[in-house]
Amino acid sequence: MSTFMANKGNIERKWYILDAANKPLGKTAAAAATLLRGKHKPEFTPNADCGDFVIIINAEKAVLTGKKLDQKYYRRHSGWIGGLKEVKYRTLMQERPELAMKLAVKGMLPKNTIAKSALTRLRVYRAGEHEHAAQKPEIWAAE
Repeated sequence: MSTFMANKGNIERKWYILDAANKPLGKTAAAAATLLRGKHKPEFTPNADCGDFVIIINAEKAVLTGKKLDQKYYRRHSGWIGGLKEVKYRTLMQERPELAMKLAVKGMLPKNTIAKSALTRLRVYRAGEHEHAAQKPEIWAAE
């Protein structure tokens, strides 16, 4: 019996919904990264992009535990001298919770081209409504 190797021709992609309301940001991001990578499937292949589509709703209701709201920063640099921009997560979660969730998921994916294509299948919404009803997404019930 030969070993099954997934490739573009034999991968079936499903759509899943993750509800981030009143759940830790990291737990939701970890579940999303697992689904995007395809590690929940029995035919998972590490060198192939065999993940599913993920919709995260209620990103603004995700919680950060401990003192992360005041001690954690989102940092970016323009590349110029003095070009460091810092934003506290308290501000980031109020103004752009979708970005905070996307950054958390991005950090949990491998740093390669598979992760880049996996992030294109991630959709994050601030509120509980999304526009992907035509794809018939299933609700992912993580532990």
